Formats: sequence, C-alpha cells, structure tokens
Amino acid sequence: MTADIVAWLAQDGITNGAIYALLALALLLVFAVTRVIFVPQGEFIAYAALSLALMESGRVPGTVYILLGGGALAAAMEIARAVREHALSRLPRILALYVLLPVVIAAIVWWAVPRKLDQWLQILLVLAMVVPLGPIMYRIAYQPLASASVLVLFIVSMAVHYVLMGLSLVFFGGEGLRSRPFSDAHFKVGMLDVSAQSLWVVFASMVLIGALWLLFERSIYGKALRATAVNRIGARLVGIPANLMGQLSFLLASFIGAVSGILISPITTIYYDTGFIIGLKGFIGAILGGMASYPLAAAGALAVGLLESFSSFWASAYKESIVFTLIIPVLAWLSLRSRHVEEEDE
Repeated sequence: MTADIVAWLAQDGITNGAIYALLALALLLVFAVTRVIFVPQGEFIAYAALSLALMESGRVPGTVYILLGGGALAAAMEIARAVREHALSRLPRILALYVLLPVVIAAIVWWAVPRKLDQWLQILLVLAMVVPLGPIMYRIAYQPLASASVLVLFIVSMAVHYVLMGLSLVFFGGEGLRSRPFSDAHFKVGMLDVSAQSLWVVFASMVLIGALWLLFERSIYGKALRATAVNRIGARLVGIPANLMGQLSFLLASFIGAVSGILISPITTIYYDTGFIIGLKGFIGAILGGMASYPLAAAGALAVGLLESFSSFWASAYKESIVFTLIIPVLAWLSLRSRHVEEEDE
C-alpha cells in the first residue's frame, strides 16, 4: 500500500465518518431522551436523498403522500385524546400542526416540481417534507408507549423501520437514484484530488455538530433536553414536558438524517433500503461511544468510516462484515465492565 492509496482511503473514510458521526449523535440523543433505539434513523436519509433526486427530474416525490397520511393519522389520535380529556380548545392547534401545515407543504411541492427551481430551493422543500416526519412518527408510534421498557420500544422501532421501508419501496420504487452535486469543482491537495462535494460533507457535518453544541449549551430547549436525558423523572418534576422533549429529539434526528441524505445523494446511489445500512453504521459509532458520550460517539463513528474505507481495499468482499463485527468485542467489554441494574420505573 503506497502513501497515495493511504491518503485516498483516509479521505474517503473521513467523508463517510463525518456522516456516521452525525447519525451517531442523533441516535444517542434520541436514546438518551426517550430510551428509543432509533432503528428508522436511516429512513430519513433515503427519503431525503430520493426526494431530492425525483424533484430534480421533475417528478413529485412520494414523501408528500407519506407526510399527508402521517399528519392525518397523528391529528386523529390527538383529536381523540382531546375529546377524552374534554380539551376541545386544542383542536385548532392540532388541525394547524398536523393537517394544515402538511397540506401547505404538499401544495408548495406540487407547484414547484414542474418549475424545476434552483437546487437550494429544492433542498429546502425536501427538508420541509422530511423533517416533520420525525415528530409525526413519535406521536403515532412512540408517545403512546413512552413508559414501556427499552425492549418494547426497540420492537416498535423495528416495526416502524419495516413500515417506512415498505412505503419507500411503494413510493420510490426499487431503482437507485442520485442527485446533482452541489459543485463540480475539484481541488488538488498534495497527492489528493479532493472534490467539492466531499468538502461540503465534512464542512456541513462540522457546522451541524457545532450547532448541536450551541443548542445544548446556550438554549433553554437544549438544556431541557439535557435534563431529560440525565434524569427523566427529575425533569418531569421540575415541569419539563416529556412529550415535548420526545418530539424535539425526533425533530432533531429527522433533520440530521435529512441533511445527511442530501449531502451523500450526489456521491452515492441511494436505493429505498440504503438508509438502513448507513444508519446501522452510525449506530455502531454510538455503541463505540458507550451510548453515553457525544464526543466518543463522534470519534467512534469516524473510526467506523476509516475502518470501512481501509477494509474496502484489503478485503472489499468482506468490508461490511468487518465493520459490523467490530460491535461484538465492544459490546462484550461494555457488558463485562457495567453494573446490571433493573430499569427504573416511571
């Protein structure tokens, strides 16, 4: 292996690792706040990437129908709850949030698709379609079971993953798609030929990580998320609404997943089920961080990206197996050094 090959593989590993780091942080955030092992995280990647590619080709993405259907189902559940609690004053807010907003987004998308707007406007529309799916998903699948055990929530996550993947196959089909790159520029850095798209991936990942740090350190909602992650019962006792924090964590996770999908869609072909594998590698990064430390999760995800890149050179046929096998000794070590306690009752 020459120095040129090492540099090229390191560049590829850092680019992939930056995406895995974002997903690891999102998975860790959702787990810390809601105790949900968020298996469907990767579906946001596929939805965003495929939606952008379809919009660029002049076709309306099926994401609008998923958004409308999910919003209607969430609205029905919220209305039923409001009727049971005799809180009909909440109806206008429910209808505006779960019905009117998705309808407005869908109408804008239907209007914009045939006009083939600038790519950055299309990206904003993709984010508008995909990001609200996070809170909607939480309301439909997780909020009714918020006090269930981690195992039950994991089973629900698997069910949600298969439902979303099936919907992805129905609305996007089995054909792989790829969007246009943000820039076709290339830069010569020593022996490397670095594409502008790779720089966009790394730069956007660093910006998002910095924005998450500012959110947690400087905003009242970020501090509420941290408090809920540290002690859910204590957070409730001081007046932090658990359901709001759950929706906020899912909103951030869907935003990170959507941005990740948009970033990688120009550099890799995305299929309806691609997001699951990418999200799983982010999960391995979170496991390497012990599912407790954000910096360690980011570092673990970067290590996963580098391992995947070098494995593709040494044993390309087994690179996925090598990456996923990494989780076994880590889980064994965490199991041996941790003290097993009963899950707290809430």
